[in-house]
Amino acid sequence: MRFIKMMAFALVAMIAAASCGQKKEAPKVLVLYYSQSDNTKAVAQEISTALGADLEEIVPVEPYNGTYDETIQRCIREREEEILPKIQPVLADVSAYDVVFIGYPIWFGTCALPMLTCLGEIDLSGKKVVPFCTFGSGGLFSSAADIANRQPEAEMLPGYGVRAARMKAMPEEVDQFLKANGFLEGDYVKLEEFPETHAVSEEESAIFDAAVEGYSMLSATASKVASRKIPGGTEYQFIALTAPRQATPESKMVEITVYVTVKDGEAPVFTQVVR
Repeated sequence: MRFIKMMAFALVAMIAAASCGQKKEAPKVLVLYYSQSDNTKAVAQEISTALGADLEEIVPVEPYNGTYDETIQRCIREREEEILPKIQPVLADVSAYDVVFIGYPIWFGTCALPMLTCLGEIDLSGKKVVPFCTFGSGGLFSSAADIANRQPEAEMLPGYGVRAARMKAMPEEVDQFLKANGFLEGDYVKLEEFPETHAVSEEESAIFDAAVEGYSMLSATASKVASRKIPGGTEYQFIALTAPRQATPESKMVEITVYVTVKDGEAPVFTQVVR
């Protein structure tokens, strides 16, 4: 009887050891980012801290530290001449990571040029890649598509973007984003899909106009809308008409999608534009 008990104990111990041996290791995560005004840096640090991930900043050899107008002119010249700025070597061994978060501000609708340089110098093949960005109006989806084109062997995951004017909302949004996409454990709010759009009412048009008022780079008129409830308010998905960025006398109006949030007791604010 004692022998049987000893054998049973040994069997349980073997099963427990086997179970421990089969425990899945947590993925190794790198947060790699370029930041000019510290907004993207703040998002990168929030993600790194939440996940306990390694963090590295992309540093241009010649920093973009002039005035706003000087920086714009330099970017225009580099884009026209198809010049990518030189950067300091990436110190992290990217091949050692399972997941790489790629962060950048949006310049001219896509990743800032130093990040484009970086994407040409590293290999993300087989990695799970999560883009995150800061912007004046939008650019998450177009920049994510550019990353996918430059790194076709990477597995692109959903990304996160935030307007520079909404940085106060960033920590809570990052927490919800990481939980919703399985990087963190914990409760998160799963939002319903937007319903079909309908023609805007006068009240909805007023909400749209109030959200974009004062933003000179977004001159548009709402035509259709859908809405859904979010914690503490309502989110609107407006379809709006605007002139193309490089308009000519023959140009036709184009459709854009503008997301607007109205928290209870607060003024409407747009969160991003998808062109």
